[in-house]
Amino acid sequence: MPIRKAVIPAAGLGTRFLPATKAVPKEMLPVVDTPAIQLVVEEAVAAGLSDVLLVSGRTKRALEDHFDRVIELELALEAKGDTERLKRVQESTHLGDVHYVRQGDPKGLGHAILVAAAHVGNEPFAVLLGDDLIDARDPLLQQMIAVQQERGGNVVALMEVPHEQISMYGCAAVQGDGDIVDITALVEKPPVDEAPSDLAIIGRYVLSPTIFDVLRETPPGRGGEIQITDAMAAMIGREPLTGVVFRGRRYDTGDRLDYLKTVIKLASERDDLGPQLLDWLREWLPAQ
Repeated sequence: MPIRKAVIPAAGLGTRFLPATKAVPKEMLPVVDTPAIQLVVEEAVAAGLSDVLLVSGRTKRALEDHFDRVIELELALEAKGDTERLKRVQESTHLGDVHYVRQGDPKGLGHAILVAAAHVGNEPFAVLLGDDLIDARDPLLQQMIAVQQERGGNVVALMEVPHEQISMYGCAAVQGDGDIVDITALVEKPPVDEAPSDLAIIGRYVLSPTIFDVLRETPPGRGGEIQITDAMAAMIGREPLTGVVFRGRRYDTGDRLDYLKTVIKLASERDDLGPQLLDWLREWLPAQ
């Protein structure tokens, strides 16, 4: 079946960024001047997924407000003749059909995906995690969708990470050595000396709707949460499980230091900010 829907889990508390996230959802933290969540929705829409479901929580009303119209602001910008900012404000409203559902209990990523079952129905769908930003110049999601349409089953994005960091991720054992590999086993955050490879699962999935039935039967795993990794591992041998090894540009906004690196990298590439920012960095860094 064609893939039309994207699910974006966004119910986390963002504790790594406290106190900034005490009243502001972490997904609304700006990457230069655009909330991280908007960049993720833009990625989904660019891949042809105009039906987007945000799985949010009780404190995430700002997400809904961001993708809604603010008539007073639009009228004020129009009256000032500020057409450039007006256009940017309206972009988030016109991205696609954005829907919302709440994850009442914080039972993990697998549970957040399961909450989307009624909206997704009996068709394959994509899952995009908001902490992982994929550069718009690297069409990872489009490639994953094409692989799922050809092979069926579940498709997972993988990325090689330094060996000492593999315990921070879900890890895949694979067959094959190209960009498209068969996954033979999945382990959630293994000890470094027990990891089957250095291929980490990053936050992009294209999933078969049968994942919902498996998630309903998946017991809590690591951290007492329902893990999507455990559900996909249980399906190995029943449906294809394919890894797409990503070698492009990925930005992690779930860690404070990596978030700052992301902002600096992306700002430095912009025509309106990059030249001045790079000049300042060249002056400031030698003095440190």
